[in-house]
Amino acid sequence: MKNDGYSVSLREIAREQGLSILNAAPGFDTASVRTADVNRPALQLAGFYDYFDPKRLQLIGRVEYTYLESLGAEQRREALERFMRFDLAAIILCHGIDPMPELMEIARKYNRTVMSTVEDTSTFMADLISMLRSAMAPRVTLHGVLVEVYGEGLLITGDSGVGKSETALELIKRGHRLIADDAVEIRRISRETLIGSAPELIRYYMELRGIGVINARHIFGVGAVKPETDVDLVVNFELWDDEKTYDRLGLETEHTSILGVDLPSYTIPVRPGRNLAVILELAAMNNRQKKMGYNAAEALAREHDALVDSGKEF
Repeated sequence: MKNDGYSVSLREIAREQGLSILNAAPGFDTASVRTADVNRPALQLAGFYDYFDPKRLQLIGRVEYTYLESLGAEQRREALERFMRFDLAAIILCHGIDPMPELMEIARKYNRTVMSTVEDTSTFMADLISMLRSAMAPRVTLHGVLVEVYGEGLLITGDSGVGKSETALELIKRGHRLIADDAVEIRRISRETLIGSAPELIRYYMELRGIGVINARHIFGVGAVKPETDVDLVVNFELWDDEKTYDRLGLETEHTSILGVDLPSYTIPVRPGRNLAVILELAAMNNRQKKMGYNAAEALAREHDALVDSGKEF
């Protein structure tokens, strides 16, 4: 996975994954990992080091451990010596394996961090990669409001004062959830998935002109907020322009690109009297229907064409 300068500390990895620290290298508390890829060093222990990346976390499971046990004492020591001469990020033993004495001796000799987990190798590897990808994901901070409406993450954008926070407040009152107001941190955790959250300092706070800052969690309860959500739809608010033609059918879906991911988007004209909260509820439900394969505009167009082809009058 390409790294854009983000990292995660070994201490945080150990805490989140419930790892036991068997040997902490000097500088363990400040050490970090900068790649979301991990490695099972079976080939390296057998002597093949082409394309080997020591900066990856090295996972030793039953396969690697059984191979080491099959070697004679001198061969095993030589294999471990070759392996640990590299500046390894850390070694993690899976299945709760008891480390062989030579492994710990050589780890202390070369100041290598060794940790252990009771999880089986495949399960642990999947969880670890997921955590690393999330922590090191490319990210951007955008001005806007992020809410979850009927399970759909709606990123509301637009000029300051256009009514984004007020609409989010009405959505909260209608039973939906706030993720972020004013600043939205967005991370790309996979090729097509964006996750949005709020900066820690302003999480669950909202700014409402004329009232000031409120804490949505304290006022509306924990059910009205959420730490993060997928970003599924972009809704751009703009002041109503009588000279502009707005989409009335929705046959063509607009898209907004964020971190290389194209998201469906709507432009919603704002003027007094429009119930923006209801419109966003409808936008969320319509977007979910489209993902499930139903597009009302296309269905109407098909029915219209069929009626025209039949020669019947409207």
